[in-house]
Parts: sequence; structure tokens; C-alpha cells
Amino acid sequence: MKVTKKVEWPDWKPPREMIAREKKKGKVLPAIVKGDPGNPLGARALYLGRSEYRIHGTNQPKSIGQAASSGCIRMLNEHVIDLYDRVSLRARVAVLP
Repeated sequence: MKVTKKVEWPDWKPPREMIAREKKKGKVLPAIVKGDPGNPLGARALYLGRSEYRIHGTNQPKSIGQAASSGCIRMLNEHVIDLYDRVSLRARVAVLP
């Protein structure tokens, strides 16, 4: 997979699977959350291929490594900012199990 887009303070649109999962828990997610420090995608996002998947920051560092997203890779904001600055568009990304 390759990095196809890079965004600073990205807007967050929850994926359908997450909306359905949270609805079963009685929680209604917003259709969109504008990019800012309170946004779940954090400070930067690297979009992967044509998918909804991203490498992104988070405003909830305790969620890193947890099943909190729908397939995205979360990082501390300061780490994703560093990665964002060093990675170019079309860079190859390998995600290993």
C-alpha cells in the first residue's frame, strides 16, 4: 500500500462500521468532526491507498494499541507529526501482523 494523501489537522468522518458498532452500544457518532486538537484523528493523517485506512495521531493516547479504531494505525501526535514531515506521497507502507 502507498501513502496517497497527507493532511494536517484532518476532519474525521467515522466509517460505517464504527457508526453501526457504536449505535449498538447506544452511542450516536457525529457525521463529521472538524480538524482541531479535539479531533480523534489528531494532528496529522497519512491516507493509505484508496481505502479509509490511515496512519494518524490521536487526542486519546491511551487508545493506542487498543481496538479503538476501524483498522487505522494510531500514533502519538508528536510521532505522527515527525513521520508526516519525513514521508513523501507515494511512499510504500508495509503493515505486518
